[in-house]
Amino acid sequence: MASGAESGANQIPGTAPGARKVFCVKFQREMEGLDEVPFDGHPLGQKIYDNVSKDAWKMWVEHMKMLMNEYRLNLGTQQAQEFLIQQMDNYFFGEGAAPPADFVPPGGGH
Repeated sequence: MASGAESGANQIPGTAPGARKVFCVKFQREMEGLDEVPFDGHPLGQKIYDNVSKDAWKMWVEHMKMLMNEYRLNLGTQQAQEFLIQQMDNYFFGEGAAPPADFVPPGGGH
């Protein structure tokens, strides 16, 4: 005999059956969570795993790519890694991560 949760009666639209759910800090609603802890062993990784949805993580990855390109970050350096971790913390749990002051989005040129 299947319970309501097992039968999908409580399924969140857009999530896979049996998917782990979190209350997403970015979207302020329950959504499908990440499959694994990012940066395993770093406290921010666990905080993200517990509070960030897959959709919000995808948005961060795109933002991170922009930051890496605009600031020409070398992720082989401790300084670049620390910068991105701080930006990630701000993006999800702080005031947000703003693009660089002179950033022009693609297609947003003069």
